Amino acid sequence: MSGEAIGGRAISKQSAHDAEQVADSSNPRRTISADSTDERSESQTDAQSGDQPEAHDAPEAGGGPTSDPPDAENASKAERGAAATPPAPLNPAERRSLNVVRHFGTVAALLMAVGALGAGAAPVINPVSGVRFLGLLSRMPTVALAITYTGMLMLVASWLWLGRLARPGRERLLSRSQMDRTLVMWTLPFVVAPPMFSRDVYSYLAQSEIAARGMDPYELGPATALGVDDPLTRGVTNIWRETPAPYQPLFLFLSRGITAIASDNVVAGILLHRLLALLGFALIVWALPRLARRCGVQPVYALWLGAANPLLLFHLVSGIHNEALMIGLMMAGLEIALSRSIWIGAILISLAAMIKIPAVLALGFLGAIVARRNGGRIPDLLRIATGFTLVFVFVTVGVSMGSTLGFGWIEALSVPGSVRSWLSPVTAVSQASAGVGILLGVGDHTDAVISLARVLSYSLAATICARLLWAAFRGRIEPLVGLGAGLGAVVLLGPVLHPWYLLWAAIPLAASSTRLRFRLTATAYSAIVALLVFPTGSGFDSRTYVVAQALLAALAIFLPAMFMMRKRIPAAEPLLHPAAPPH
Repeated sequence: MSGEAIGGRAISKQSAHDAEQVADSSNPRRTISADSTDERSESQTDAQSGDQPEAHDAPEAGGGPTSDPPDAENASKAERGAAATPPAPLNPAERRSLNVVRHFGTVAALLMAVGALGAGAAPVINPVSGVRFLGLLSRMPTVALAITYTGMLMLVASWLWLGRLARPGRERLLSRSQMDRTLVMWTLPFVVAPPMFSRDVYSYLAQSEIAARGMDPYELGPATALGVDDPLTRGVTNIWRETPAPYQPLFLFLSRGITAIASDNVVAGILLHRLLALLGFALIVWALPRLARRCGVQPVYALWLGAANPLLLFHLVSGIHNEALMIGLMMAGLEIALSRSIWIGAILISLAAMIKIPAVLALGFLGAIVARRNGGRIPDLLRIATGFTLVFVFVTVGVSMGSTLGFGWIEALSVPGSVRSWLSPVTAVSQASAGVGILLGVGDHTDAVISLARVLSYSLAATICARLLWAAFRGRIEPLVGLGAGLGAVVLLGPVLHPWYLLWAAIPLAASSTRLRFRLTATAYSAIVALLVFPTGSGFDSRTYVVAQALLAALAIFLPAMFMMRKRIPAAEPLLHPAAPPH
């Protein structure tokens, strides 16, 4: 179907506070267009085997916030000017710098892949132990961790340097094919490396084995169903060994298929789960630039901030989190709904919710777009809401019954909240408040305080999402901005927060937000947090000296490398400048 352009005033906050303030009506309109002109630039290839630039398609329309200071408004105008005319290709010096950055990042990914042999989230029964050369790093944790941290520092630096060539408003911008090549080179080393940063993949394997044996993974944890001595149970993090599966039935259905293929081969199971994550990653790479073009955002910038983000490479590709498939289906569903079929898009988004339920929020913002296309009246909204609700119900019932897993997943939605995550603002504040009460002698009311705080936070998140949906329906905010802000509210006000959870919000916002404040915040957060999570997926209790020694060794390698690279990397340019003149 061909959707109508949906315009609106840009929202004044790129966070959960989006619900509190909406910019005035004088802001130029940004659009989500259903035209599929983005197909052209996707099919272009370089004329030569080297990095010869390709033509860029212009975004459909531009726009920006009105509440930024004048310099930020100029930067937004510069991006809208770039949307009107394709930016020039990189000059020879910039292409040489791009090659340096690309290869520096590839070396970084290779170092991480090698270091993962000793510093990754290896299986309890490590298949490389005792293998000549490959098993060496598993017996040298400090060296392995130093190699991995060196790679992490180098890859984050490479990503920041690459951003200098992808920043909106530049007169010359790297091409889509140049970005794609860089993504492939940085991703490939992680494909065959052991998992890093998380042991969740072992939970996936254990829970799917429970389902494969005919037991209910929504009732039994790995320790109860498989036994504490089972190799799959031993690979699961201790806090999750007794808990049922917190995932929705489509993911467990796919995982059960992986178990049927891999049987008890843990390495094969890991690789198959990584292929599933790579499918989600490919969907993100496919949908992100197309949606960005509809929102007036430079596609290569959206890919840089979204797909090439170290958080995504480290946690969704290397860490094999099922968020990759959830976000991929959600973004692909939005793009297909805008360019091809509303109902196919709605089905894909519903399937994304059957991986992880928060993706259902995208169905609401898609409904706001379609309702405005159909007239923008309350009856139009009610009709499309009814249709999308029926689609979601049919998909949910079909997946739940077709997978034979039933509806136990609804009760299991509370499983993540059974763990107290200090990263969650709500949980952290609740525990601190309860601690103050203990110090004052009023007793230990930690459980009651946390329960009350979670009820209030759920209510606040629901209110924020409802207001964002209404603002999107009325055309006061860009629907994708509303989706990103809504998912951000769900994450920040939820009972559990992991660093990669904010990718739920960051990827839709990368495709839609032109606010400088969001871009700087997202860049800083991604660069810093990417370096804070241990690559082992667990702590180094009683071995903190290993981390200190590894970090010192990594810095001793990284800092001289930075000094040597200082004249070969892309030059930094002012973040804010007036709009470039027309070409």
